[in-house]
Amino acid sequence: MENLWPRIEPLLAQVEKPARYIGGELGAQEPCHGPGRVSWLLVYPDSYEIGLPNQGLQILYEILNERPDAAAERTYAPWVDMEAAMRAAGVPLFSLETHRPAAAFDVIAFNLAAELTYTNVLNLLDLAGLPVRSAARDSSHPLVLAGGHCAFNPEPLADFVDAFVLGDGEEVVGELTEVLGGGDWTGPEGRHALRLALAQVPGVYVPALYQPELDPTGRPVGLRPRFPQVPERVEKRTVADLAAWPYPKRQLVPLIEVVHDRLNVEVFRGCTRGCRFCQAGMITRPVRERPAAQVARMVHEGLARTGYDEVALTSLSTADFSGIEETVRAVMDAPGRPGPVAVSLPSLRVDAFTVGLAAQIQRTRRTGLTFAPEGGTWRMRRVINKLIREEDLYAAVEAAFAQGWRRVKLYFLIGLPTETDEDVLGIAELTKRCVAIGRAHHRSVTVTASVGGFVPKPHTPFQWARQDTPEELRRKVGLLKDALRGVRGASLRWHDPAASAVEGLLSRGDRRVGAVIERVWRAGGTFQEWSERFELACWEAALAEEGLSLDELVHRERAEDEPLPWDHISAGLHRDFLWQDWQDALAEQGVEDCRWTPCYDCGACTGFGLEHVVASTTPPAGGSQGTGQDLASGGRVPVRFLPVGAGR
Repeated sequence: MENLWPRIEPLLAQVEKPARYIGGELGAQEPCHGPGRVSWLLVYPDSYEIGLPNQGLQILYEILNERPDAAAERTYAPWVDMEAAMRAAGVPLFSLETHRPAAAFDVIAFNLAAELTYTNVLNLLDLAGLPVRSAARDSSHPLVLAGGHCAFNPEPLADFVDAFVLGDGEEVVGELTEVLGGGDWTGPEGRHALRLALAQVPGVYVPALYQPELDPTGRPVGLRPRFPQVPERVEKRTVADLAAWPYPKRQLVPLIEVVHDRLNVEVFRGCTRGCRFCQAGMITRPVRERPAAQVARMVHEGLARTGYDEVALTSLSTADFSGIEETVRAVMDAPGRPGPVAVSLPSLRVDAFTVGLAAQIQRTRRTGLTFAPEGGTWRMRRVINKLIREEDLYAAVEAAFAQGWRRVKLYFLIGLPTETDEDVLGIAELTKRCVAIGRAHHRSVTVTASVGGFVPKPHTPFQWARQDTPEELRRKVGLLKDALRGVRGASLRWHDPAASAVEGLLSRGDRRVGAVIERVWRAGGTFQEWSERFELACWEAALAEEGLSLDELVHRERAEDEPLPWDHISAGLHRDFLWQDWQDALAEQGVEDCRWTPCYDCGACTGFGLEHVVASTTPPAGGSQGTGQDLASGGRVPVRFLPVGAGR
C-alpha cells in the first residue's frame, strides 16, 4: 500500500494543529500488514480532539492488532482547513499509523457515537475516493462498517453503510475478520456473497438484504428480508464477562490537548436504574462489573505507562460500582507513585454519592463535580424514573461543599413528556437551594445548571414521545434565565434547541432521511456537532426538497401499533415492556432499580442466561439481598434475584 506521507507533509504548514495528522502517539500500535491479514481502518467521524479519547475505538484497535489475521489503523475527520488542502492537492483520506490511503484497506469501520456526525461519514467516504452509496460500490472497494450506540437505529445511514454491528464489539470484530479472510469475495457476485456471509454473524445487520415496505403514502412501515437465510430480526451482541476484556491495555496519549485528557478505565457496563429517557442505560443491559482488583491493576499500570496523574473511572453511573469507596482508596493509596492521583467519577448519581466517597476523592485537586437530577420537580423525576428526591440532591451537594468543593454542575433536561412550566422553574429552585448550601460553607461558590433539550431515543420507553420544537425549548430556557437572573453564584448553560431538533430527526428517522443527510452534506454541512458549523435552515431546506418535515418525523407522538424504523433491531428489550413503562411514565409511576427488586422481565437478561454481574452483592438499605459470595476480592458469579420472567 502506498505511503502518502511525502504528499501529506507539505500540507501541514498550511493548517491549524498539524499534530492531528501525524500519528506516533504513546500507545500507538505498529500494525503488521501482509498476506493473510485483513486490514481495518477504524474511523471516528469527528476531529482528532474529540475522537482520540474514544474508548470503544481504542479497544477494538488493540484487539484487532493482537490477532495474527488482522491489522488495524486509525483516522479521524480532517478539520475543514486540512480537508480543503487535501482536496486541492489530490490527497485522499489516510491512516495515521502508516499514512496509507483509506481505499487501500479491506474495511473502513466508523464509530457512531453521535447522530450529528452523520454528514461527516459521507464526507469521509467521499474523501477516501469511494462512492458514498453502498449500491454503487463493488468488490474492488473496502467494506464499510459502522457500530456504536447510534447503530441501534441504522436506517438513516442504511443507504451508505454495508453492514452495522449492534452492541459490544470485542468478540464480533474477530468473527468478521474470519469471514473476510476466509473466502474469495472478488468477482461480479463477490459483494453479494460477502453480504450474505456477514448477515450470518450474530449482531450484524446488512441493510441491502432487506426490502423496505411502504404504505400508500410512501412512508416506510417495515422491512422484510430479501433472502431466506437472512434473519428477520437482528439481535445485539453482549460481552458477558467484562473481566475477559481488560482493554485498552495501552491507552493512547495524544500529541495535543483533547477532551477527557486523562487515563480512562471502564468499571462496568450497563445500568439498571431504568431512566426512561436514557438509551445507553437501556441498550447496554445487563450490568457487568469489572472485578475491583482488575480495576486497580488497570489504573496502576495505565498511570505508570502514560504519566497521567488523573484517572476517570467510567460507566453510566460510577458511584453505583460495588465497593466504590474502597476502589477509590486503593487507586489513590497505591505505593510507588511520585505524587497524588486525582480520581474523577463521571456520571455521579446523587443518591449514591456519600460523604465517605467525597472524602476520598477530595484528597487531591478538586476539579468540580457534576450531578444529574435531570428533572426539576419530584413529579417530573417520577415521570422519567429518575427517583432522586430533593433531600438526596441536597445531601450530595452538602457533602461536596463540606469537603471543600466550590464548583458544582447540575445537569437537567427540558422538553420531557408531560412537562409543565412549574417543572421547568423547579430547575431554578433546585439551583438556588444548592447555591445557598454552598455559601454556608464558602464565601464564593458556583453552581451551574446545564440544560439540554430532551430527544426521544430508540429502544427506550420514550421512543413513542413527541419532541418539543426549538421555539418551545427556547421559551423554557427564557423562563430559567429570568428565574436565575441576579442570583449570585448561579449560572445557566443550555444546548442549542435547533441542534436538538436535528438530533431527533437522525435518532428516529427512517431510510428516507438518508437522502436528507446527503443533501446537507453536498451543501457543505459537515461538523454539525460544532455550533459554528450548524445551520438548521440547511436541514429544513433538505427536508422540504425530499417532501419531509420535522413536524412529521420529530414533533409528534407515535401510537402503540405504529411501525418504528428500528423494529427489526433488537436491543434485548421486549416491546411490551417498553410500552408499559411508557404508560407508567404518563401515570407518574416510578419503578425501582432491578438489581435489588423483583425482575421486571424487560428481556435483557434472558437471551444468554446471564443476569447482573456485580463485584459485591450488598444492596442499598431496604433492598433485597441477593445470593453469592462477596466478589470485591476479584471473584465473579452472576447475582440472580428472581427467576427471569417473574413479571412486573
